[in-house]
Order: sequence, then structure tokens, then C-alpha cells
Amino acid sequence: MTFGAGGSTLEATRETVEALSAQTRVPVAPHISCMAQSEEMLHRLLNGYRERGVTRLVVLRGDRPQGLSGPGPFQYANQLVSFIRREFGTDFHIEVACYPEFHPESASPESELYYFKQKVEAGADGAVTQYFYNTDCYFRFLDESARSGIDIPITPGIMPITNYRQLFHFSEICGAEIPRWILRRLEGFGDDGASIRAFGLDVVTALCERLLAGGAPGLHIYTLNRANASFLLWQRLTG
Repeated sequence: MTFGAGGSTLEATRETVEALSAQTRVPVAPHISCMAQSEEMLHRLLNGYRERGVTRLVVLRGDRPQGLSGPGPFQYANQLVSFIRREFGTDFHIEVACYPEFHPESASPESELYYFKQKVEAGADGAVTQYFYNTDCYFRFLDESARSGIDIPITPGIMPITNYRQLFHFSEICGAEIPRWILRRLEGFGDDGASIRAFGLDVVTALCERLLAGGAPGLHIYTLNRANASFLLWQRLTG
């Protein structure tokens, strides 16, 4: 259960998590980020989640809102992971983020692995990658992580292709590479949304099949509130 940039919908996230936990049997994993106003506020939030049976968290640094001066109670995700472990022990299964194609702020591949390992050593149980469209970068990242002593499951992040302009914008911000052959095909479709979605479904289905065949522990789909694209992908993969 995600929230807006800068934690802008954190209260709505909490309310939605609580409603889903009460009304369904579907496991819910809320985002927790360094956007918390204070340690006390974060402790109350997490304690409430624990009381409602939430057992999984996705712990991120998050992006600070424009105009916010100075760090919050935590500046980096590893500090937040350490806090959760200190206050709640093993009550939560913690997933963190990692970047096979490297975070835009990373100085080098070595620094990317260094900061990832800090989160693992702080107590992360698993990791979810930024989305990508090149399986080689994922499997190479697995090898490099293993050589660095990182042994937690690393689940590939998957972004369905439904909107060319939105995908291009997101990728520019997060540093995800869109292969040239995909870009050129998407550009060629112009405003033909149906063709973009059909092409995107073929590309992403093949990507997922290669990842699962190569031993990926699962898939983390970035739905962007578009249930139909995720449902069609699931149908392809399970049919």
C-alpha cells in the first residue's frame, strides 16, 4: 500500500490498510518511509499496524517534499530499518528497495551495493528492485550482491507498459533505462493507446517469464492503480 510523493497521503494509506486488514484476508504491506514527522509518530503508526495483524512492511527512504528543510528523524532507509528492529524486534517482515540499474544519486556501482548492504545488515528480510526491462541487469545484480555477502531474496520490480509519456517521465526520474527498441516502438504508436497496451503486455509478459525461469523469487508489480493491466499480465503468466 503506497502513498504519494513526500508522504502526502500517509493518513489515507493508514486508513486503507486498516480497512483492508479488517475486511479481507489479503495480506497488506504498507510503505514506511523517512517522511515520518517524529519517532513517536512512527511508533504509534507501526504499533497500530501490528495490533491489526499487519506483518509486512516496505521500508524506503522516500522523496522529501520541496521546501522541506533539514532531515526528519531518519535520513536514510537503513536507519529506519534499524529503528523498526529495535522497537519491534521480528514482529515485521521488512522489504527494502534496491536498484539493479543504480539509484540516480549513486556515485558508482560499488556505492550502490554498499548502501544496499547497509539496509540488509540493519535487518531487512528481502528487497524489491526498481523496475527494469533488461533481465541481464537483474541477474548481474544478483551475482554482485551475492559476492558482497547479501543473501536475502531480491524480487524484481515490474512496471506494466500502458502509457508512453508517463513511463518516459517516471524512468527519467528514477533512472530506469527503457531499451531503445522499446522506445522506438512506443513512439511509433503515437496516441494509439490500445496498440501501446497490447505491445506492452507482450514485452512485459516475456520479461516476467525470463525472470521466473531464471529463478526470481517472485514478481513485484507496480500497478499505478491500474488493476486491469496487472490482471491481464497475471492471466498471461498463469494461463
